[in-house]
Amino acid sequence: MGDEWAMDEWLVRAWEVFDERERVVVAGRSQGRTLDEVGAALGLSGERARQIQNRARKQLAGMADIVQAGWRETARTAGAGPAAPREAFAAALGIVDHVALDELLAAAGLDTPRTWAGPLRGWWTTYPGALDSALRRLVAAAPFCGDDLRQAASEAGLPAGLPLARLLSHSESRLALSPDGHWVRRKARGRDAAYLWLLETGRPGRADELLDPMAATTVAAVREALRRDDRFRQIRPEGTWALTEWTHLRASTYATAEQAMVAVVTESGPLSRAQLFARVTELYPVTPWRLKQCLLSDQLGETPDGLVDLVSRGARPLREEEPVRPDTMAVEGEVLGVRIPVNRDILRGSGVNVHTWLSWRLGLRQAPMTRTFTTPGDHSPLVVRRGTGSAQISSLRRHALELEVVDGCLLAVLLRLDDGTARVGHGCAPDTCPARRTQATAPPTVNA
Repeated sequence: MGDEWAMDEWLVRAWEVFDERERVVVAGRSQGRTLDEVGAALGLSGERARQIQNRARKQLAGMADIVQAGWRETARTAGAGPAAPREAFAAALGIVDHVALDELLAAAGLDTPRTWAGPLRGWWTTYPGALDSALRRLVAAAPFCGDDLRQAASEAGLPAGLPLARLLSHSESRLALSPDGHWVRRKARGRDAAYLWLLETGRPGRADELLDPMAATTVAAVREALRRDDRFRQIRPEGTWALTEWTHLRASTYATAEQAMVAVVTESGPLSRAQLFARVTELYPVTPWRLKQCLLSDQLGETPDGLVDLVSRGARPLREEEPVRPDTMAVEGEVLGVRIPVNRDILRGSGVNVHTWLSWRLGLRQAPMTRTFTTPGDHSPLVVRRGTGSAQISSLRRHALELEVVDGCLLAVLLRLDDGTARVGHGCAPDTCPARRTQATAPPTVNA
């Protein structure tokens, strides 16, 4: 066998030896179909399909024993973590990635990782429960800003490349994505959103200020929720809410963390980032993520020896590395496309917070910066703004009303880079559109 087959292609050759029923069963099981389902496709019982699968698995293991000594140990070593993709095992074994590899890994004692979304197909591990444990550690670390997801996942022991967005968006996930792009616990989303809002603003907040972040309907509901959570405390006599972890509070003369940072650099001169962050948080408690964003201010820059100083004193403006492009954005030639979910904020006319990749791709590398796109007809121009904390598109309310979209629909925003124009369209697929569903179930109009 070793003389006739290339070592890295023996699995493909073995697949060619299988009969049609074996291929159908192995491929179907790899796709997550049950034994009864793959058996029914062949006119067989589930038990007969199991026998065929076991026979194919035994054949592959026997061939592997001939071609590659120690392959089981190699596979188990590659699967020692919470989860690894099938291609990682193919690379470790020195063979091509192929659907039949699933049976070989099962023969070596590996299994698919277990998650709240069910088995994670295409991934394997020696310890099926380890991924679920790592995901629970990620939940325990919540809430956190959307931009901090990958770092938090790494600290929880989750492998790179994991389809985190799909797992966390599952209906059984313990986390949920808030409207402002932060990850909060599903059963404490309002309180977690309040925690992040206070942490990012760096000052005590009134109950009415927390209505929108918490998606609450009354001030009384805000107060009751925060009283039940020991992360919050109420400051008397003002009645504002603060974080318990803020061990000392004093009035700040700065409206934003960016103002505090510029003031510290102006007074102290060039500082290392660690020194600067420590001094700013004394004046204006705020998250490390927010401090990093403040460095993109058009007033701050970097000296040749790596210190932070004022641009007006000769420091070179800091440039942000390109963020990872989200799945909701695409680029083709001179056209940038953005999919935006419709929610109550869009319908009432608020600006739309979007991923900072858009402002980066438009060349808005510092803050504040804007770029304007003209729109057809008598619509107001569409403005993309880069702030120190986020990127934002101006109100899409009129477009949403004209397109007759509803909460849960998608808007498709197309920005042309060559001529500075923009178009907004209805981005839903016809079979999944909430607006079309609503129209279809509406009672017929009866003419008088």
